[in-house]
Amino acid sequence: MFEKVSIVMPAYNEARHIVGNMRETIATMNELGVPFEIILVDDGSQDRTCEEAVCHLNGMGRNVKVARYRENAGKGNALMCGFNFATGDIIAFLDADMDLHPRQLPALFEVMQSRSADVVIGSKRHPRSDVNYPFVRKIWSSGYAFLVGLLFGLPLRDTQTGLKVFRAEVLRSVFPRILAKRFAFDVEVLVVAHHFGYKICDAPVTLRFKRGSFGRVNLTDVWNVFIDTLAIFYRMRLLRYYDRPLVQMPAFPLHEVDVFLGVSEQAGDPVASLSAGQSAPRI
Repeated sequence: MFEKVSIVMPAYNEARHIVGNMRETIATMNELGVPFEIILVDDGSQDRTCEEAVCHLNGMGRNVKVARYRENAGKGNALMCGFNFATGDIIAFLDADMDLHPRQLPALFEVMQSRSADVVIGSKRHPRSDVNYPFVRKIWSSGYAFLVGLLFGLPLRDTQTGLKVFRAEVLRSVFPRILAKRFAFDVEVLVVAHHFGYKICDAPVTLRFKRGSFGRVNLTDVWNVFIDTLAIFYRMRLLRYYDRPLVQMPAFPLHEVDVFLGVSEQAGDPVASLSAGQSAPRI
């Protein structure tokens, strides 16, 4: 199947649920029998997300890593940070809130293999999806999908669902060109991957929304998504930014990152600390 799956889980203010959700993900992957690692990235949480995860790391195994940085920088930044510590040939993005359960990953893996896809994304708008989320968000999702289709011609019905699977080489090619780090991050990654000729397919998902009508997305965020999406169009169609050769890899991370492993000499101490601009160690 695959040599190894790296699951990157971005988290922000998930202290109440993070330990249970990580253990549920570990148990699910163990049942699948696929070699895996989990990289939880705390995106500058204001609660004890990182502390709760680190306190229980020694019971989770050495294939679990926790990375954190102090300032909230956006989900996209967290995913890019986690990828820097991933060692798998397949990279899965899974939101830490578990609105989407990791038991759905095999369906995405099957699509990747059967259709020789480079990227497979979960889609709320797939005809076989079973979703339960607020009407307001359905309107927002449909309108945004229409805008993305109009601007970029992506062969996708949904770009924002937090369950995606990539071949690692796709992200190695795409990530150095990504400028959006927050809500338009998903669109920019998929737009650039499609522009580079990678095959992208979607797959059905089961989604159980656990927050209010908008969750963490407010009207200001909606406006910022719109502006960032237009900026991607400007870079793609007018500047031809994504076609320019890379002179050098951009410095990453933007902030100092502490990394913790499931087994270390002294529980609770970071086994690596990465300052801005340093290369991520493969630990």
